[in-house]
Amino acid sequence: MPVQFDLSGKVALVTGGTRGVGRGIAEAFLAAGAEVIVCARNAPARPPSFEDREATFLATDVRDWDDIGRAVAVAVGRYGRLDAVVNNAGGSPPAAAATASPRFSSAIITLNLISPLLVTQRANEVMQDQESGGSIVNIASLSGMRPSPGTAAYGAAKAGLINLTESLAAEFAPKVRVNCVTAGAIATEELHQRFGGDMYFDAVAKTVPMGRMGTPGDVAQACLFLTSDAASFVTGANLVVHGGGDDPPPAQPDPA
Repeated sequence: MPVQFDLSGKVALVTGGTRGVGRGIAEAFLAAGAEVIVCARNAPARPPSFEDREATFLATDVRDWDDIGRAVAVAVGRYGRLDAVVNNAGGSPPAAAATASPRFSSAIITLNLISPLLVTQRANEVMQDQESGGSIVNIASLSGMRPSPGTAAYGAAKAGLINLTESLAAEFAPKVRVNCVTAGAIATEELHQRFGGDMYFDAVAKTVPMGRMGTPGDVAQACLFLTSDAASFVTGANLVVHGGGDDPPPAQPDPA
């Protein structure tokens, strides 16, 4: 993985950073020289790594205010600072809006909208007291920018996350920058195994102007840019990483 940004001496926390897109983001930050903490409810078989360096895993429920506070405190206690946070944890299984239970809809909105807000609040408390401030990136989805039949609560939450990004960027400036990466169709091993393998991926790729699905690395590079000094005047932005757009076939996977 080529190093295009130098984040040596920086400390980054990635939620949902043990697999899929989150793992790719964590490994890209390691490759760029940052110390990385990954948060998830379950420990991975092996932490994200790059060469001889590994991310630190913290078992964390990002829906829980106290749990988030402990994770941020551990990061600051271990490394003395927190420079970047990527709110990647999220997702939703398919569910018809007409029959989805109130409990289901509430859980999806909490995970995809409220949790990033809570993590951002906790991180901002630390970053505002640092001379260099900090940078927060929220991972959204094209489902938040277009109709999302079958995952309506998820799409609404991601739309809210894009708006939340703009609001927090205005509130937390100038010390803390808050931006968003809206991802299109991203190929991950989990989706490959669960939704028909190469046939599904090939069908999606044919609808993307760039001729392929995105990779976790594509999203990761956008996150590196937004947390680097190259984006020092960028806040409240929504960087759309979708290869020109896509039109998924009917049997689409759980959104990431």
